[in-house]
Amino acid sequence: MPPASHWIEPHPTGIYVRPADAWIDPSAPRERALVTHGHADHARGGHGHVWATRETLAIMALRYGTASGTAVDYGEEVRLGGVAIRYVPAGHVLGSAQIILDHAGERVVVTGDYKRRPDPTCKPFEPVPCDIFVTEATFGLPVFRHPDTGSEIDRLLGALHANPDRCVLVGAYALGKAQRVICELRARGHHEPIYIHGAMERMCALYADFGVEMGELRPATGIPAKEMRGHIIVSPPSALNDRWSRRLPDPITAMASGWMRVRQRARQKNVELPLVISDHADWDELTDTLREVAPGETWITHGREEALLHWCMTHQMRAWALALVGREDDDDEAQEE
Repeated sequence: MPPASHWIEPHPTGIYVRPADAWIDPSAPRERALVTHGHADHARGGHGHVWATRETLAIMALRYGTASGTAVDYGEEVRLGGVAIRYVPAGHVLGSAQIILDHAGERVVVTGDYKRRPDPTCKPFEPVPCDIFVTEATFGLPVFRHPDTGSEIDRLLGALHANPDRCVLVGAYALGKAQRVICELRARGHHEPIYIHGAMERMCALYADFGVEMGELRPATGIPAKEMRGHIIVSPPSALNDRWSRRLPDPITAMASGWMRVRQRARQKNVELPLVISDHADWDELTDTLREVAPGETWITHGREEALLHWCMTHQMRAWALALVGREDDDDEAQEE
């Protein structure tokens, strides 16, 4: 745990900004919450008031049924208790943001989750030099070097075209990954209708409301199996091997996740076509970002802290690991990778 700053304090339940009397991504309900993005390990219901991007507020309203908050545009500055607060893109999912805090001559950047690769569904990560940089380390091991996204989508399309009497069922998380996979398919020239699980429909509609074009989407429920032959179906990972999937026409089971780099995980989930497509920074992106931002201190929030801590030490960078509740589990569904 890093030494406590005089105005920003890491706690197991979140990061407390003392002069603003506000918490960043708190895991328990708070009167004032600054939220980086809509995934459940960062955005919770029950807060008194939330500051977030308008996209994140809409996602929280969809998921939790409440929208008590102040929308903050990228680059806009708000002030709470003498702290200047700005939200800049994190490149993780729609509306995801890094929170920039300036107070007492010191700048803190809390990234939430982020990636450095292009994503047609959200604005790209914006590096901000700072004194304290709070980073994730979900894929903070040198073994995690994600391949080119386009090549993974080409593998998916190759499997589809080689098996016209079957379908390809892609497991992808309902917030962020599903929409990205759909848009990446469109970018590679796949303009056929894509079928989606019912659990995806409202989130895909929300993305469309914010201008994310996904082409023709059709519900996969209540459709004769023969109509889905030769098509792609996107579902939550939990639906890949349940009763819902048994009615599909001989599906080729795929899953889009950075964890598909680990072959054992693919085997455990009975994934025939593992697709290494991640919404988190890989090892090179994590370390390149630290070089670029050049913080005085690095705080590592979750994931593979030890390896990134060691890397920082060997590069003469001060770093500490934080033990935040709800973000220490490396299970892909827990983190909505």
